[in-house]
Amino acid sequence: QVQLVESGGGLVQAGGSLRLSCAASGRTLSSYTMGWFRQAPGKERDFVAAIDWSGGVPNYADSVKGRFTISRDNAKNTVYLQMRGLKPEDTAIYYCATAGRWLGRLVQLGAQYDNWGQGTQVTVSS
Repeated sequence: QVQLVESGGGLVQAGGSLRLSCAASGRTLSSYTMGWFRQAPGKERDFVAAIDWSGGVPNYADSVKGRFTISRDNAKNTVYLQMRGLKPEDTAIYYCATAGRWLGRLVQLGAQYDNWGQGTQVTVSS
């Protein structure tokens, strides 16, 4: 089992930046795919970004391409989400998730992930 703890959320004005972190502990060798999802009030959970073990295959939702960057530090068992140009519609709880294999075309499907964090709130004011 992998335990995930997100941090870095907060309140920011539109156009601002935040960097989210997700630290993994436990069976971290299972964290081959690491991803970020978000859920706004009253809406379904949506895929944001994911990255493979090597860090060479980032995948982004169209809504965040060019604004968000996912990266990982395997030595620290941590994945990051650098968010720039934030918009009010980015307001949501952001969740980190891991899967024990590279999900490829399934990377945007939350049901394919094995472990989830508790989430961190991101609020963007207009």
